[in-house]
Amino acid sequence: MTLPPPDPKFDLRGASGEISCLHFSCNVDKPCPPLLFSGSSSGQIHVWNLNTRRAETVLNGHNGKSVYWIHTLHNRDSLMSQGRDLQICKWNLSQGRNEVTDSIAVDSVGFCKCSLLNKEHCLLAMPGRESSQPKSGSSPLLIVGYEDGSVALWNVLEHRMMSRLVCHKEPVISLDFDCMSDRGVSGSAEKILSAWILDEQQNLKNYKVQELVNPGIADITIRQDKKILATGGWDYRVRVFGWKKMKPLAVLQYHSASVHCVSFSDHIIPEERLLAAGSKDQRISLWSIYPQS
Repeated sequence: MTLPPPDPKFDLRGASGEISCLHFSCNVDKPCPPLLFSGSSSGQIHVWNLNTRRAETVLNGHNGKSVYWIHTLHNRDSLMSQGRDLQICKWNLSQGRNEVTDSIAVDSVGFCKCSLLNKEHCLLAMPGRESSQPKSGSSPLLIVGYEDGSVALWNVLEHRMMSRLVCHKEPVISLDFDCMSDRGVSGSAEKILSAWILDEQQNLKNYKVQELVNPGIADITIRQDKKILATGGWDYRVRVFGWKKMKPLAVLQYHSASVHCVSFSDHIIPEERLLAAGSKDQRISLWSIYPQS
């Protein structure tokens, strides 16, 4: 008999708007607490202490416009956020500060999120009308989802598209990529998840299509151990799949509105790993799901 899905381990409430993005910072030495950053449609960024389950700090930096991407830099003292005010902000959070130290103007109105290559020298991919490229260094590869339902692989330094694959009939809303297996997965307004693979010639090819019960995938994330993935759906549900074969494992029901974002924690100890989901209902649910998979 299949076991019923679990209830959330706990939830976080108090955001003043829809939860639009999430980012964990849990890979820290004690006594530093594990943190969860959340962005909302009201323009606020909450910094949640997962030990006390309360917000330590609330940041306001996007003029009341929705925040839809957040990411820490080399440590949790530096944060980047992207908002509907067409600004990407860099925050200094060290020693109790909460100030914007730099910002980049975005000339493209849309919902395309930034992507950060967080190495010794950070490289930021951002949406825009014009193209640009780094001046030096080895060239990373970037996978981009497009409104025509395709995903494309770019050589960033050479400013060259290497491969393109149409895998949806609707615009690509979310995607994630596993560099260990050279496989990725994407979602759209359709009732499918599309998995694709990057072959030895660096060509994108279809791998598998997983049918869904209801349409609309707002977000996709693959866990760091590459064992499972989670999706946030327009049908108020979080779905968990095995990453190797795309086997459905669980449907998590808690929220009363669309789930906008999902994120796995970066705890080192598997038993401490959490899955967070943020919803239009202004709540964040946290789940302990398949911690030792």
